[in-house]
Amino acid sequence: MDFWIPEDILINIIARVPICYYPTISLVSKRFRSLVASPEIYTARSLLGCTEHCLYALLYSVNTKDYRWYVLHRKANGSHRLVLIPSIPPMSYSYEGSFVAIGSKIYVLGARYGDSSTSSEHVIDCRSHMVKPIISIPMQMYPAVPSVIDKKVYVIGVCRSSSPHSKMVMVFDTETQMWEEPVMMTTQDLEKLDLGYVSSRFVVIGDKVYMKSYKYSFVYEPKEDKLEIDEMLNFKRWEHACVVDEVLYYFDYGKNKLRAYETRHKCWVVVKGLEELLDDAGPSWWSRTVSYGGNVAVFLHKRKYRDETTEIRCVEIALERRQQGEIWGKVEWCEVVLEGAFTLMKSVAVII
Repeated sequence: MDFWIPEDILINIIARVPICYYPTISLVSKRFRSLVASPEIYTARSLLGCTEHCLYALLYSVNTKDYRWYVLHRKANGSHRLVLIPSIPPMSYSYEGSFVAIGSKIYVLGARYGDSSTSSEHVIDCRSHMVKPIISIPMQMYPAVPSVIDKKVYVIGVCRSSSPHSKMVMVFDTETQMWEEPVMMTTQDLEKLDLGYVSSRFVVIGDKVYMKSYKYSFVYEPKEDKLEIDEMLNFKRWEHACVVDEVLYYFDYGKNKLRAYETRHKCWVVVKGLEELLDDAGPSWWSRTVSYGGNVAVFLHKRKYRDETTEIRCVEIALERRQQGEIWGKVEWCEVVLEGAFTLMKSVAVII
């Protein structure tokens, strides 16, 4: 009899419930379904400190030849599964490195939903799973490396309309929803920066972009147009990395190790305490690493050669700094979250 319960009380109650129960709550009545989808619920969650980190994954389907968004869903029994989001239409074209998350939204650059007439730039509201177009990038840039600094999206790329092709920086202000004037990169060592190779090899720490080109690794400050070569960062062939507490993490699937680069001390270390888990997981031919609420989530691909399907496993790792600066990892959970003819292209974490 929810009819007799005032709406503000219902919102206060539902806002305290974990998001994994929202699909069940929405089945109670039309009123509950409307409340679960309302912005008031998420405003209340924020005010109550009940926000959660959620993992979203973009998967390529070998069978349908398109790209679809999935969300990592935690069931009531505690198990995890990647679940298709049917309200987000399939993308017909994608390239890695074109997705960034800010709060509860995923900004999509250079990918198309549905027919080719649809605008290339979109934002996905992960609260409603609605896709809305944003103003297209003023210049044709490819490849494009997007980074988030102070809630602004910095896009580093090669401008195809200039002759010769120049490396440019475009900035999208997520508050005004407008693109700022483009800035041409003029910093030293610019000719050594191969942006085509950088597409899956970059992270943001503070106001700096850490990038790995073909031969060099760089630290770039867009606001100052300052580019420096980091020889120690270049010591490992890192890719698909993430950042937790100003430390870069990536999974070395060739060696089955979670590696960390300490930017303050400029040194590589191996995260300890994971040897048994990673040895049991077996070799992976693909991996993705994402920052997940202060922890690290690692997606591992394992090809089943008998039927040519893929097993996608996810492991959440809590991090601990011990004496003498050692970094240790503790496995929170590890499960197979999806099986089939899929390739996980990108994973991002949002706050809802």
